[in-house]
Amino acid sequence: MKRYMNSALLYAALALAGGVFYREFTKFSGFSGKTALAVVHTHYFLLGMVFFLLLLVLEKSFAFSGPKTGRALALYHAGLNLTAVMLAVRGVTQVRGLSLTAGMNAALSGMAGIGHILLGFGLILLLLQLRAKVMSLAEN
Repeated sequence: MKRYMNSALLYAALALAGGVFYREFTKFSGFSGKTALAVVHTHYFLLGMVFFLLLLVLEKSFAFSGPKTGRALALYHAGLNLTAVMLAVRGVTQVRGLSLTAGMNAALSGMAGIGHILLGFGLILLLLQLRAKVMSLAEN
């Protein structure tokens, strides 16, 4: 449970930093359009802080964590952070008005997509562990 709380705190701090960076960087650059930087804040808050707070409650209720939990969490953390970094990179290029080659544009989108896929796999693995625990409790 301690690691879930620590993860929630870490992602809350990253969400706040992402929000401040978005606000100040766009203001400093005189940018007023839409940018991917705007969603870094929400990704870290919802998929980071809120998700790990929910895991904390679920762990307290069902004690579902097992030997495979670390691998699922590693996938989830990697996916969330890869996604957030790619969103930040995309957002900085948008604010700066940088022209990307077709290959660079595809690489940024591809890496963000891989981050989302890792997030999805990590989530599914955690849900399968939770399901197994709930089903075993229901049988008793």
